[in-house]
Amino acid sequence: MFFSKERLHQYYLLMRMDRPIGTWLLLWPTFWALWIAAEGIPPISIVVIFALGVFIMRSAGCVINDYADRHIDKHVERTKNRPITSGKVSPKEALILFAVCILIAFLLVMFLNLYSILLSFVALVLASIYPFMKRYTHYPQIVLGMAFSWAIPMGFAAQLNHIPEVAWFLYFVTILWIVSYDTMYAMADREEDLKIGVKSTAIIFADNDKLIIALLQMTFTFGMFGVAWWVQGGLFFYLGIIASGLFSLYQQYLIRERDPKNCFQAFLNNHWLGMLIFIGIFLNYLP
Repeated sequence: MFFSKERLHQYYLLMRMDRPIGTWLLLWPTFWALWIAAEGIPPISIVVIFALGVFIMRSAGCVINDYADRHIDKHVERTKNRPITSGKVSPKEALILFAVCILIAFLLVMFLNLYSILLSFVALVLASIYPFMKRYTHYPQIVLGMAFSWAIPMGFAAQLNHIPEVAWFLYFVTILWIVSYDTMYAMADREEDLKIGVKSTAIIFADNDKLIIALLQMTFTFGMFGVAWWVQGGLFFYLGIIASGLFSLYQQYLIRERDPKNCFQAFLNNHWLGMLIFIGIFLNYLP
């Protein structure tokens, strides 16, 4: 039965609702954009729509990702028990669940302006193609960055009905951050990915992985300083960025020996990095 207790539990696992790290990593840049665009506290309706949209689109992304990887996940220790590859959810069920999530997300977007509605189609394309990129390019993390950051221009468009230059600057800076932390994530699976032929930045960067991640983190941090300067941010904005930079240094410490478990912990640590930046922005715009 599609709605039996066991089926619902498997859908819960398929949408990674038991592992909210992806939702947080998607939510923090969204909130950065909403608060900067509002130059204060954005309308509560906008915050609710985007927060729910983040949750739904992240869930949809997990579903289509597992659908795309259903023949790969069985060969990776960390993913071999996921619902589709283990046979607990059929590919057809997964596609139906993906469609339901997209429909809900679109209904949410309908409460926004026309510009935001048009931008949402780009979000759908990015979310749909990302899972398949690891078969064709060593840089799927860039596509993930584009997808995870797309709420930034949407957040500005929803409130201003246009996208200022600082929004695009924040968008591209955030992509650098996402590539850095998803490369850490890929480092945890590198050996198994090499065996099954999956591509990633962790593989193409090879022995230069830590250096390139450090350069991405450094550029992201200075880029955020640029955003703060651009919007005439105050002390709290800068302090949040400085604190996030310390977390980047800690992540470098964690990945120093490329231990898979520590690389995964470094990836998880980015939740706190994103939150610190948001706290700085939030305090910056308090009346």
